[in-house]
Amino acid sequence: MEFAKRVFGVAGIYGVLVLLPQYFMEGKISADSPPTITHPEYFYGFLGVAVAWQILFLVIARDPIRHRLAMLPAILEKLTFAGAATVLYLRHRLATQVFVFGLIDLVLAALFIIAFVVTQERSNEQAPLTSD
Repeated sequence: MEFAKRVFGVAGIYGVLVLLPQYFMEGKISADSPPTITHPEYFYGFLGVAVAWQILFLVIARDPIRHRLAMLPAILEKLTFAGAATVLYLRHRLATQVFVFGLIDLVLAALFIIAFVVTQERSNEQAPLTSD
């Protein structure tokens, strides 16, 4: 269970630290990575959803057994960005720097899978007994 707490805690803190500064970087991102951001609602909408996921990771970290099933969509969240980043990079539509963040998400997805498997035994131990 300590493994799952650490993995989700680190993932949540890392995500918040990487994502929150982007709220103040729309102009810089537009200038450094053309074309300019023409639909800021998508940019800020993405950031809002991504930050919400980081909060969920921190919730999972507090009690991985109780929130074990939430690990499944968390794995999917990491795989969707890693997959999209990989495809876009291979098609020369994504900067290497952004692709690296996709690879970090791929590593986190693998760690989330391990955490899910590791918590299975503890989850079974805490399952309520039913009487037939």
